[in-house]
Amino acid sequence: MKRSYFLLLLAFLTLVIKAPCAANDDAQNQLKQWVNQVTGITSRSKDRESLRNNVRPVLEHIINFESMTRRAIGPGWRQFTPAQQKEAIRLFTTLIIRTYTAKFTPGEIPSVSFKGVTSPTPGRVEVSTTALYKGSSYDAIYRMEQSNGWLITDIVVEGVSIVANYRSQFESEFQQGGAAEVLNSLNLSVNTKQ
Repeated sequence: MKRSYFLLLLAFLTLVIKAPCAANDDAQNQLKQWVNQVTGITSRSKDRESLRNNVRPVLEHIINFESMTRRAIGPGWRQFTPAQQKEAIRLFTTLIIRTYTAKFTPGEIPSVSFKGVTSPTPGRVEVSTTALYKGSSYDAIYRMEQSNGWLITDIVVEGVSIVANYRSQFESEFQQGGAAEVLNSLNLSVNTKQ
């Protein structure tokens, strides 16, 4: 009886230990596929506009822009009307995609190496990477959450979180003029040519 109990406990512990490792591997493998997909688009794009247009549907599929927008706006998000929230997500998505694609030269691709995965809490992972691009090295951590598959919820580049960076800006704007001021700022940023 004790032997059966011990074997059952051992099997359970093996599952408990292996499950997070498998989830971490799944997240990192998913990110590798996405990176390959995006770099493939980058290498085939002829100009910045085609890059932006071709990569947008992929990024909209792999990044949880709703979560990212909500976190970037912070506590003020609850005071946005549903229509304002929808507009903020649309504008923030456009801003992030434009900012992201502006970092790349169409036809040139970075070399990305994957450094490891940590899991700060169940259902969340951080995948560390280093990209070598045009002779410079950039460290990035992709924060991902599991919700109907893995999605990116933040990217920390050289120690700077996209969400935290925008949050400080949006909090200031929200204090000055509420949701309308945040949306006005997003509109100005999106409508400014890059």
